[in-house]
Amino acid sequence: MTEISNRASGRVTRNDVARYAGVSSAVVSYVLNDSPKRVAPETRARVLEAVRVLRYRPNAAARALNRGSMEMLGLLVPDSRNPFFAELCHMAESVADDQGRALLVINVEGGTEGISRHVQSLASRQVDGLLIASYLSRGGVVAVDHAAIPTVLLNQFGPVDGLPTISVSFEVGARRGVEHLIEHGHEDIAFVGGGDPADGREIGWLRALTAAGLRPGRAVHSGFSPTEGYRAGRELLAGQRRPSAVFVASDYQAIGVIRAVHEAGLRMPEDIALVSFDGTPGAEFSWPPLTTVAQPMRAMVTEAIRQLIVPGALTAGPIEFPMTLVTRGSCGLDHGADQPAPPAG
Repeated sequence: MTEISNRASGRVTRNDVARYAGVSSAVVSYVLNDSPKRVAPETRARVLEAVRVLRYRPNAAARALNRGSMEMLGLLVPDSRNPFFAELCHMAESVADDQGRALLVINVEGGTEGISRHVQSLASRQVDGLLIASYLSRGGVVAVDHAAIPTVLLNQFGPVDGLPTISVSFEVGARRGVEHLIEHGHEDIAFVGGGDPADGREIGWLRALTAAGLRPGRAVHSGFSPTEGYRAGRELLAGQRRPSAVFVASDYQAIGVIRAVHEAGLRMPEDIALVSFDGTPGAEFSWPPLTTVAQPMRAMVTEAIRQLIVPGALTAGPIEFPMTLVTRGSCGLDHGADQPAPPAG
């Protein structure tokens, strides 16, 4: 009768499980917490059967208090609707789960104030570590310092005050994408991107052209969305001099640029070729499929989470991962060939 009433009320306790299995509550704890103390296989089986029958759910808050850890990580992203950040969130959740951690994802709005507010909120929730994939200003660095949470930065344009940073060289990747277009005879190569002076993608575009002795093409700045990419593409094609190729700072923007090209009655890549940046899964399914400089998402996320959960693993500074140029139809090739971008320097 007690079992039925407890199950109905949803207040099944560890003691209920112990009584049902005919063991002490300490043994139940050993089994559920994977304690190093030995428990006979048949006893373990009885405990797990009791948990199943009674539908017992351990109190996560109590377990965290006992262990001194919430077993939870926080992730701040600028916009989880963006396929790059959606993939990052999915990958981070998968890797965290493999390590027995839950992941709390927060979209950041409001610049430095937004970062500071969310960092404080996650600190109050006692997360064990923090991943920040939004651009971190000086004010954000101060907020991280005050929170005193192990923190790793992702997707930054460069080193940030000695904080652990896992990223790629945006400049090196962009140069490789533009050089690919130059290798195929393009001389008038435009740029579509965010316009941040620190963004290495525009710097890489410019330096690749300069190194080849070519005049810089037109640069059109836009937000990181298909809508903004579409606007930038229309603006680019409305000029008196139409470029033969364009380097776009993200796959997400490139989708909008492609639409603008189609609506202008132009063919891609015959009339205008395109290379983008990020390597999101959807890039393969645009029309034409996108040639893109791909970031090694899983490797970067795995390293970031390793640094957060392994004692003493945090590094004081940046780690850069190499990228891969994936060639498809938007640049005139559809080989699916993977070519590593050369290292920085």
